[in-house]
Amino acid sequence: MKPQQVIVELYHTGNNFSAHILDLPGCIATGSTFLELKKNLNEAIELHLEGMREDKEPIPILFENEWGLEYKFSAEALLNAYSSIFTKAALSRITGINERQLWHYAAGIRKPRPKQVKRIEKGIHELGQELIALSM
Repeated sequence: MKPQQVIVELYHTGNNFSAHILDLPGCIATGSTFLELKKNLNEAIELHLEGMREDKEPIPILFENEWGLEYKFSAEALLNAYSSIFTKAALSRITGINERQLWHYAAGIRKPRPKQVKRIEKGIHELGQELIALSM
């Protein structure tokens, strides 16, 4: 049976990343990098569930069986989390979005319209598909 996917909303908060889980109210985590955030979030979930069990609180159904995390990035968080891998120039080429506009999204100066978010997501997914198909 495939693990139930738990949605994690991820944001960039200037110098850090923060995340929360709607299905587990009060469970939040931060980290200076996405990798650190993931580690901290897994620890926070385990501690939160442990505390709920000790307090005899009902555990959300999603967490009763095997579960996995699915990260839903804000545009700002995505652009900052992978800035060491994707330059704004490279992202501009794969998305068709002006490099300066991508800088504004990453800095939080502007919020992308839903159409722009889809273009970023589509460009990254297409690149991912190309990379998966490679062999050496």
